[in-house]
Amino acid sequence: MSPAAAAPPALPLDAEGILALAARSMFHLFSSISQGMFLVDRGGRIVWVNEGYRRFLPALGFSSIDQFLGHLVEDVIPNTQMRRVLETGEPILIDLLTNKAGTFVVSRIPLREEREGEAGAVPGEVIGAIGIVLFDHPETTLQPLISKFALLQRDLDDARRELASQRNNPLYQQSADGQRRSKYTFASFIGSSPAAVEVKRHARRAAQSSSPVLLLGETGTGKELLAHAIHAASARAGGLFVSVNIAAVPDTLLEAEFFGVAPGAFTGADRKAREGKFKLADGGTLFLDEIGDMPLGLQAKLLRALQEGEIEPLGSNKLVPFDARVIAATSRDLAALVREGRFREDLYYRLNVLPVRVPPLRERRADIPALVEVLGEDMALRSGEAPPELTPDALALLAAQHWRGNIRELRNVLEQVTMRSDSQRIDAVQLERILREAGQEKIATPSKSPATAVSEADESAALLRPLAQQVAELERRAIAAAMASTGGNKLASSRLLGISRATLYERLENPD
Repeated sequence: MSPAAAAPPALPLDAEGILALAARSMFHLFSSISQGMFLVDRGGRIVWVNEGYRRFLPALGFSSIDQFLGHLVEDVIPNTQMRRVLETGEPILIDLLTNKAGTFVVSRIPLREEREGEAGAVPGEVIGAIGIVLFDHPETTLQPLISKFALLQRDLDDARRELASQRNNPLYQQSADGQRRSKYTFASFIGSSPAAVEVKRHARRAAQSSSPVLLLGETGTGKELLAHAIHAASARAGGLFVSVNIAAVPDTLLEAEFFGVAPGAFTGADRKAREGKFKLADGGTLFLDEIGDMPLGLQAKLLRALQEGEIEPLGSNKLVPFDARVIAATSRDLAALVREGRFREDLYYRLNVLPVRVPPLRERRADIPALVEVLGEDMALRSGEAPPELTPDALALLAAQHWRGNIRELRNVLEQVTMRSDSQRIDAVQLERILREAGQEKIATPSKSPATAVSEADESAALLRPLAQQVAELERRAIAAAMASTGGNKLASSRLLGISRATLYERLENPD
């Protein structure tokens, strides 16, 4: 063998030659050490596959390499992001890919043509891309890293849930003196439909009075939220908001819960006096939820407390004065209970001073998209996951339902949708399937477009109000239109409306 034949091949001496050699070496290195690699052209068609990648073809549904080559990458590799790399020219260095073949750690790198520039070769347009499988079975090969990430993710989820529970738990809604305050305002009552606007208008008026308020409405309509809002907008906002759910307290304990217990009132009683909810709410608001479930025997004592402004604690002979504004709520028909003799008529009249009817969800269907958005964001904050995205046809399907449980039922459906769906985006077909799986016996089908259905629902809800309110509203709109048309000229406006100027001044000063 001659010395010339035994000498190693000469290395290139120019920079471009060295760069080309390095590129070829890196390509062969990645092809040999990776779990698999393939190339696509600028159109996204697969033009080359190395030996390592061919072992994944049967799991992807291909028996030979000829069935795989020449196809668009997204047609043969589910969930790939290679098209995004071709369109943006930006690499995706590390990513997780899951499809029928398994879960892989992959890398995607664009390939660019070289162009001659003043400083030599410069990258040009994207002409293709390389897909590299760095690891298969990452659950074993990357176990230490995944375990650490899972631990961090679990801690983050726990922290999110804790923050959400603290934000929504009344025990954490405390002032500096450790006492509970109102949690909601009128802005918390989501909705801009005529029915929602009307109930908020009545509630704001009630907030300016000190008389008892009676909130009437089906379960899940937001009566407690409105009670909080009325307190927050009232002159008693600086006082406590004390809530009692009458249906949740045993009958034998209600009297002690309301009026308190004197020291040693009965065997086992505390030696210290225990204040009742009336005294605790002194200077603030007492919210009596589910007042229709109050036992008849206690109704007489409640009536006397409201009339006299004083209570007698259990086991005491002393009268204790209190000053609390009472807001009561019920989902039952109190007038019917009065007729049946199950609710005292005098107590009914005492509570029914400022009645506020809270409309059911089916009377404010236009508010469903906004409610879905707010409820979804709250659920996402609690769970740490992205909120569901409902398509217009899915929202229309929601708007068509009867909603016996109102907003509480709507939230339950959204939670089930989030848990049962494999996709963040929910369409009407998925929603209907989930509604049936959730036990909905009768699912209403929207017969009109969402906009038409919502518009007709709003119009119908707007007409379900006292006629005097509708006439007054029409007068206000007519006067506003006339004033705008005449540039604020009251004489011209009164002539345009066919009323006297004195009547116009009266309507402007007292629009209600």
